[in-house]
Amino acid sequence: MFSPVELFVGFRYLRAKRRTRFVSFITLISLLGIAVGVAALIVILSVMNGFESELRNRLLSMSAHGYVTGVDGVTNNWRQLVDEVSAEPGIAAAAPLVQMEGMIRSGRKLRAVLVNGIDPAYEKRLSGPWINMLEGDLDALQPDSRAIILGRLLAMDLGVRLGDGVVLLIPRPVGDGTMQPVLERFVIRGVFEIGIQEHDGRLALVNARDAAGILSLGDEVSAVRFRAEDVMAAPALARALENRLGNVKSSDWSIENASYFRAIRLEKMIMSLILSLIIGVAAFNIVASLVMVVTDKTNDIAILRTLGMGTSGVVRVFFVQGAVIGWAGVILGVALGVVIAINVPVIAPAIERLLGFQIMPGDVYYVTRIPSELDWAHVATIGIGAFILTSLATLYPARRAARINPAVALRYE
Repeated sequence: MFSPVELFVGFRYLRAKRRTRFVSFITLISLLGIAVGVAALIVILSVMNGFESELRNRLLSMSAHGYVTGVDGVTNNWRQLVDEVSAEPGIAAAAPLVQMEGMIRSGRKLRAVLVNGIDPAYEKRLSGPWINMLEGDLDALQPDSRAIILGRLLAMDLGVRLGDGVVLLIPRPVGDGTMQPVLERFVIRGVFEIGIQEHDGRLALVNARDAAGILSLGDEVSAVRFRAEDVMAAPALARALENRLGNVKSSDWSIENASYFRAIRLEKMIMSLILSLIIGVAAFNIVASLVMVVTDKTNDIAILRTLGMGTSGVVRVFFVQGAVIGWAGVILGVALGVVIAINVPVIAPAIERLLGFQIMPGDVYYVTRIPSELDWAHVATIGIGAFILTSLATLYPARRAARINPAVALRYE
């Protein structure tokens, strides 16, 4: 426990005298350094969380949260499977999918394409609200209509518009394990935009029956996709479906898009380490300022020792001084960081207007605004970590003060 004397002396040493103004300036710089480091760490992690959420939403707007397919890669009796998947608690909707890869040609232009065969009635419940249709509508994808909907960049690369014809070249597996090329002509009935080059520049939508006919699947599909009510619960739901249904394989968005989110996690870790150096430097400043205080207060410490204060009491005096500096910086940094992180969508446009430039121009980036998503778990972790670091920074100066010999210090007084 801290005695009133220890608290009084510790707080008293925080006040600057004329000959210790430089020490107090270093103390102020230490406090501000901790505050800036903590605030920067909270804001950067919030922005990275916002970008991760934005990327996840864009990736999953034309994808599903999870997939269920037969063990051999082909799903029979898919209508019953859709009903069984939809009945799982926590799943909002399910829809069939026939997926195939190939080439798409318009005139002399040839591009790689990933074709999703969908059923418009099911797809509208699954991802309809999240599909940004620039032209056309999913209802155009009727069976045997030979209608196709392209991503914006893919349509731009091919130089096609609504009503133009394109040719799909799809390799179809045959019985002996070889591939047989199939040419099918389709008419463009729509254009969508997701904001992810992977989709906008490569993805095309057709009716599931048309796609199944190209691959000679009959009434079968490649998989049944589902959308969870909580996207973070999708991995657990995929495993639950696999266990409950049996004789099926499952996957989820965290596996399908693992490389994207692994890259974001790595970036967040590197940014956290870099910004933590600011807090580390400020903590070293606390050590330096306290060491200077110990040197300046050597006689005072010796007098306190002669009056009966033990070594542990001296340690607590300087711990109080260092802790107040560090903790005040942490509290100020947390408050500042939370306020900025919450208001990033307001602050960023104001800075753009003030400086007359756009931070993320639309012709370069798909995301034209800086998103921010505050995670209170991150705030707590940063705050507690900074508290511990600044508290540890007081130990060396405090122990050095406790080792002062009163007889030696007061020899010439």
